[in-house]
Amino acid sequence: MDLLVHLIEKNKIDIYDIPIAQLTEQYLAYLDKFREFNMEIASSFLVMAATLLQIKSRMMLPKPPKEEGEPEVDPRQELVERILEYRKFKQVSAVLGSWHATQEQFVSRAPMDLPVHHLPPGNLPLRALVDAFRTVLQVKRELHIPEALVAPEHWSIQGQMEHLLALLNRAGGRVAFTDAFEAGTRDELIMTFLALLELLKLQTVQATQAGPFAPIYLVVRTAKGASQEEDEHTGSHS
Repeated sequence: MDLLVHLIEKNKIDIYDIPIAQLTEQYLAYLDKFREFNMEIASSFLVMAATLLQIKSRMMLPKPPKEEGEPEVDPRQELVERILEYRKFKQVSAVLGSWHATQEQFVSRAPMDLPVHHLPPGNLPLRALVDAFRTVLQVKRELHIPEALVAPEHWSIQGQMEHLLALLNRAGGRVAFTDAFEAGTRDELIMTFLALLELLKLQTVQATQAGPFAPIYLVVRTAKGASQEEDEHTGSHS
């Protein structure tokens, strides 16, 4: 079929009006060339040659009279349909081949279970915690702070982590979120918030909220991983 399609495209033959005699002669000439070069001729080539010769002979023989209204049957029709179908498969094969050439450059693997390094703060989304801190900063901006020339203070995350833990210890391990940012400059408050995020990441502290719009509380976790508030709740039920 490849050779047949090649001859049709080479001679720019109308596939719906194939000059079967010319096409058969060229096809047989190619088979003779194969024999000259001692090339093995596959059975499919010989089958196609026999099909072309059969169609050629049917077209040369006189046609029997047909009845009125009976459609005329073209001996080439079956061959035309086979060629059209073959062309479709060739086009689809070319598209699939290009996809394969593109996809073989990539290697896929099954999803992996990656460890979570940044755990969410208990039952409270991090977004809600950030919004709460923005509210604290907005309140601080509304306060009138007199301007003064003072030496800049240097704050560190580690220092503010110790400050928050000390505050929680003094309050019995549980303190309101707003109380953790009761006083301080803007830089100090920001550093305190970063320290809080670090404590949440280390699972030393947990941020909890009873429900939507309820106050947020910071609770110290116990050594077993549960917060003191959870331990008290469990003890009351036991």
